[in-house]
Amino acid sequence: MHPMPQILPLLKQLRLSGILDSLEIRNRQAVDQKLSYTDFLALLIEDEVARREQHKFAQRQRRAGVNLQKTLETFDFIFNPNIDQVQIQDLCTCRFLEEKAPVHIVGPCGTGKSHLAQAIGHMAIRLGHDTLFTSHAKLLGMLSGARAVGNYDKKLSQLVKADLLIIDDFGLKPMRQGQDEDFHDVIAERYEKRSTIITSNLHFEEWNAAFQNKLLGAATLDRIRHRAYCVTLEGKSYRSPREKQKEKTEKIKKLGN
Repeated sequence: MHPMPQILPLLKQLRLSGILDSLEIRNRQAVDQKLSYTDFLALLIEDEVARREQHKFAQRQRRAGVNLQKTLETFDFIFNPNIDQVQIQDLCTCRFLEEKAPVHIVGPCGTGKSHLAQAIGHMAIRLGHDTLFTSHAKLLGMLSGARAVGNYDKKLSQLVKADLLIIDDFGLKPMRQGQDEDFHDVIAERYEKRSTIITSNLHFEEWNAAFQNKLLGAATLDRIRHRAYCVTLEGKSYRSPREKQKEKTEKIKKLGN
């Protein structure tokens, strides 16, 4: 009698039904290679562990909200050769997460700040760290909406618990009254407990201009600055417009002649 009908409900009861995905292949392998029962069992367990790790990775990636294409492998360092690749590679080891240190990535529009921040986020996800990517504007909107429905503490707790919080485009728009208090809450609660990456078009000396309450802004930025790793990007924008099709056609004709 084939054992599968008896095994299936037991595997489901033990929440091991994923084993069925590789059971037939591993069973054939065990017969062909004359594996011992323990070796056969070890293979099934290894498959299950790999499946669960992949599932956890997919969940972390989905929760993070990072662009799947914005990885270190897809970043074009050649376009802007002045970028310190050694510094970026070091940040991608995620040692700064162990230090609970913040990271600033600043520079003009289009120089790759968001891409590099998300690339570091991808590395953190791969290493098993819960990560959350959001823009500064969306972060403030989330907190404002949560406050309106009496859910502020829960939302703040979620933001604080993330191993890595990436806040993109800080200071793109000045914060309205009350928003700087919400932002301060996030930074203060994460201070020396979790790492935060912040990207901005503004140099750090200009960040205080985003705050309505300058005293609160100074207290917030003091925490952001403490022991921070700073990446400054310069050079051309990756978002430069493409050549007009007519100009491209003329160039091709000239080359053909």
